[in-house]
Formats: sequence, C-alpha cells, structure tokens
Amino acid sequence: MGQLIKVQDYVSRYQQDIFLYPSRFVRLKKQQWDKWHKTWESNESFTPRPAQHDTSGTADWSYEEKEPLMEKLKGLLKRGRKEEFEEYNAAGHEVEKEEDVLEFEASFAVRPETIENLKHQFLDQLYRFQMKWATSTLTEKSFPEKHYYYDEKLKYFLQRYPDTYLVMYNPIFLLKRAPVETEIIVIGPTEVWCISFLEQEDSAVFTGSKDRFWTKKGKGEEKKVLNPLLALDRTEKIIRKIFAIHSIELPVKKAVLTRNGYIDYPAAPIDVQLVEKRNYEQWFHAMRNLRSPLKHAQLKGAQALLQYCQTSSVKRLEWENRNES
Repeated sequence: MGQLIKVQDYVSRYQQDIFLYPSRFVRLKKQQWDKWHKTWESNESFTPRPAQHDTSGTADWSYEEKEPLMEKLKGLLKRGRKEEFEEYNAAGHEVEKEEDVLEFEASFAVRPETIENLKHQFLDQLYRFQMKWATSTLTEKSFPEKHYYYDEKLKYFLQRYPDTYLVMYNPIFLLKRAPVETEIIVIGPTEVWCISFLEQEDSAVFTGSKDRFWTKKGKGEEKKVLNPLLALDRTEKIIRKIFAIHSIELPVKKAVLTRNGYIDYPAAPIDVQLVEKRNYEQWFHAMRNLRSPLKHAQLKGAQALLQYCQTSSVKRLEWENRNES
C-alpha cells in the first residue's frame, strides 16, 4: 500500500519527520493486519467495540501517535520547567482526545466471507487513516475537499502499490513566492516517477503531438485535450532542480498513463513512457513487483521536495488558546 505523504497544499505529518513516519506506517499496518487476519481465521466476532473499551485494537496506533508528545513532555520535565509542563500537558491532553476520535481502528460489523473481502475492507478503512496523516498533525490541520476520500486514482496508488512507494498527489510547490501545481509524483526506492493520467471513456484513442493540444477519438465527436507532456515536463524540471540543489542522485522518469485507452504518438519523446491498454499490465507489474526496502536516498529526496511545498493549515483550537494565554 503506497504511502500518501502530500496532497495539494495540505499539512502533512510526513513533513515533520520523513525518516520516522514511513517505517512507522509499515510497522503499524502490519500489526493491525496480523491482528484482524488472525481474528478472521479463528472465526471470532467482528463486531466493533466502543473505542474507550478497546485495549488492543487501536492501542498500538494510539501509542505511536502520542509518542512524540510524550517525548516532548519528558524534555520539559528534564529542564525542570514545572509551570510550562503543566500548561503543555493540559493542551496536549485535549489534542490526544481529538486524535483518539480519528484513530485508525479496523472493525467489521459482519465477518467478510473471503480473505479478499477482508483485504478490501481493511484497505478501505486504512485509506481514511492515511488521509488523516496527510492532512493533519498534532498541532495543525487542513481542510481537504471531500472528493479526495473517494478519489479512484488516489486509491489506485495507495491500495495497489507497495508500502515503499511515497506518493505526492498533485503537490503545490512554492517557487520564488509563486505556487505551482504539479502532476502526481511517486518516489520509489530507486527512482522517481512523474505521472499524468489521461483517461476518459473506454477504448478512447489519443493522438499525440508537440502542439498544445492532443486529439481524442472515441464515442461522439472528436475532441481536443491538453497535451499532458507540458505538465509532466514542468514537474520533472522542478524535481531535478531541487535534487540538484541538495545533491540528490535519483533517476526521474515520466509517464502518461491511460489504463482504459490507447495513445497513438509514433514520434513521442524518448524520455517519456506512454503507458496504455496494450502495455499497461507489463508496466504495472514491474512497478508492483519491485522488492526493495525504503532507501536513505529516497527519503532524502522526499524530504527535499516536501521542503519546497506550499502548506495551508490552521492551528488546532486548543493550541491557539495555549498560545494566546
């Protein structure tokens, strides 16, 4: 399951510590899946219990969420700042209560009939938890548009790719004080992909060219669509420039992706991969079957890109009150 580290300009906890959260997510996901898989195999009840009585379901996730806060509290104690500790603890307690409401808890009112159904239900619930991590921190939150919770393309990357792929979904970079929206960026262990979707009705044929518009032939009249290579080239240039500044050596590749249609472009640039109905399965399986752990260079690359992203968020109410007092 790919990890969502940035959506548009929403605040993300991966920006706080990119070296901590990816491995934490992998570990917590495995703990939760092992628990529910074991429950399913033993034919135990899947009726969800109230969160306050649950001592094992979300405890692992809750503990992991609160750990950074507890570390900060320990630091305050060591410095002997008793008054600040009491104030911090009061505000922190309110944060934890709000976090508990949003904690990931895989629960099933009806036992899934097959292991595949179990996987699908587990991933759907985990998807909402990923959206939480990609749009909030302990002290700040953004207000994502509702359609992201049902975005088929976003779910495609998060639910069908390995945990070691870090996804930036149309991130907005702030370059020379100007916001620039980019295409989807997938940071793998060994390479970075800039991906542009080009999908409409089934079996549509897109005729490519160097012009500003391509032609789409399918049901109904012939239509013009914006040349996807324009946005891909812009995204690639931004990534390469940031990588050059930070001396990061990761290959950057580009792909135009249409899973249900065809692309006719004999003179396509050699540095762009056209992935369509005829070669999609081969490309997808090559991506999916990559067996490599998270790499240091990969995390450094993600960290560098996140540093240049625009972020729009507000302080959580309890932290606003703390700052004013």
